[in-house]
Amino acid sequence: MIAEHMRVTLVGDSRPWGLGPSRRECDHSKMDRLLYAIERFAEYLGSIGWGAVALALAFHLLKVVTRTRAWRNVITASYPDAGVRWRTVLGAYTAGVGANAILPARSGDLLKLYLLKHRVEGATYPTLGATLLVEAIFDTIVAAAVLVWALSIGVVPALDAVPSLPSVDWFWLLDNPATTLIVLTALAALGFSLFLLAAERIDAFRERVAQGFAVLRDPGRYLRGVVAWQAASWLCRLATLYFFLRAFGVHASLENALLAQVAQSLAGILPITPAGIGTTQALLVLLLAGEAPTRALVSFSAGMELILIAANVVLGFLALVLMARTFRWRRLLHREPGFVREEA
Repeated sequence: MIAEHMRVTLVGDSRPWGLGPSRRECDHSKMDRLLYAIERFAEYLGSIGWGAVALALAFHLLKVVTRTRAWRNVITASYPDAGVRWRTVLGAYTAGVGANAILPARSGDLLKLYLLKHRVEGATYPTLGATLLVEAIFDTIVAAAVLVWALSIGVVPALDAVPSLPSVDWFWLLDNPATTLIVLTALAALGFSLFLLAAERIDAFRERVAQGFAVLRDPGRYLRGVVAWQAASWLCRLATLYFFLRAFGVHASLENALLAQVAQSLAGILPITPAGIGTTQALLVLLLAGEAPTRALVSFSAGMELILIAANVVLGFLALVLMARTFRWRRLLHREPGFVREEA
């Protein structure tokens, strides 16, 4: 079955995936493949089921809402006296999602923390960062379970076949070992320097980090206020993928929606490119091979990513404008009068 998947060939490229090109050659052709995918998407515009796209976007928005309800409950447990408003968390989270859509390495997560730091009374970055880790616990478990399922049915390529896949972000580290070593060394030095600077305040730092895990001290509260909302967000996520499959004429089923989720999860492991674009496209075409003509799969992979990126950017922009109450970005960055803390 894996062998069949590895023979998938993109129309317009004479080289089958997995039959020879090196990672460096694939990297050079990444932009060509992406442009080709966008062209296929443009060709399919007339045949896209826009009603299904609308439903997919509705579930995508609902996913954001449910995730922010869970995160707000984590933050409230850490700052019980701050009166954390859900709309504040919604705005910060949505702005971060919009930034992640166009910036690499999940830079939008830093924006989320920045906005909340100046909106939640007494908030600190170590505590808010820890709340993100708490939020990731359930997601990691579910994503791992879905990946194990995909491995068990034999649709994920073996490790020795993975290097033959084109447009996968992970290979940038392997193809640029000198740069990777420099970056890792710099990060290690920075981390060690920060540790030395904070050595005298290490106890306070630990307390602030522990404060972010406060909700875990009450398992019932964690299950009701966090896991329940996150479970709902996963249902919305699968519904989003299901309706995107329908919109692009790919066989829509729970199994294929789960496979699409596997592709997104794998692309998110090392999101060097914004939203993991390119990696997601390559994995989607691979995992869904045989479910539709290759042209349709390429159109689906590129089309879904482009539509979600556009939606996330628009939502993020609106969130920033509403939180800053201005179109002037300097006010947002420098906290001028238009950008103030909310009262509890």
